Amino acid sequence: MAQPLHIATPLLPSATLGAACGCHVQIKMEALQPPGSFKIRGIGLACQTHAQAGKRRFMSSSGGNAGLAVAYAGQCLHIPVTVVVPQTTSAHAQALLRQYGAEVIVHGSTWNEANALAQTLLGPQDAFIHPFDDPLLWAGHASMVDEVIAAGFTPDAVVTAVGGGGLLCGVAQGLAQHGLGHVPIIAAETAGAASLALAMQAGAPAALDAITSIATSLGAKQVCAQAFALSQQRPIISHVVSDADAVSACLRFLDEHRVLVEPACGAALAAVYAGADRLAPFKQVLLIVCGGATCSLAQLQSWHATL
Repeated sequence: MAQPLHIATPLLPSATLGAACGCHVQIKMEALQPPGSFKIRGIGLACQTHAQAGKRRFMSSSGGNAGLAVAYAGQCLHIPVTVVVPQTTSAHAQALLRQYGAEVIVHGSTWNEANALAQTLLGPQDAFIHPFDDPLLWAGHASMVDEVIAAGFTPDAVVTAVGGGGLLCGVAQGLAQHGLGHVPIIAAETAGAASLALAMQAGAPAALDAITSIATSLGAKQVCAQAFALSQQRPIISHVVSDADAVSACLRFLDEHRVLVEPACGAALAAVYAGADRLAPFKQVLLIVCGGATCSLAQLQSWHATL
């Protein structure tokens, strides 16, 4: 395989997060990936694999970080990208997609409608890049754990945000590959987008009626089947935070670490900032700062004032 499209991101100790939860905390700075989030790890691998198989166009139905990663990968590989997004996608997000050279088609009022159109546009030389439910993505995301272990850090717990479950699957795969399948993953979600928590409570795959959280990057009504299966097979601790706590965590992290992330990532930050009780059994905690490029400081401040 050619050089990966993602970068090896810094692994940094965080004294402030450590003081908040009473553990030694190392942060994996996926927010520093070129398109702004961890998504380029798995999506980059998927796009490279499809390109090698002769595909001539990439198709996405994500107006968020997955779409940005597909657009960035297409630009790197000189392969055209079409992204179909719903009308709810912000002008800012659409502009970011176009900056990477993607064709943006706005269709429908929901992701389901946009995705349905995207499927009808697929030709034999096109590859559809799913935002989270694809073993190629999980294999790519697992590379972040390889980097953590190579840096000499072996966590006894990992904190990560969960949306559709792609990052969770990748982290679990990466840990398993290093003999760390027993290490608990604390799966952080916001109330109103907590589809993994719902399924774990039900003990069976389950779907939310609607996404009511501002953390729309966590907005999968149902996690992928593999994410639910993992919750039944290995230690996964569900943790749900409020939108307000997620936004406050983003602003605090910006002050302390000078990096802007979106509320979807803020869910994981909030789990650590308020994690003294939950993280008490652990000494060496890895926090995945998954990033997110679709949120501005002004938007965070607006939410902070109203939530």
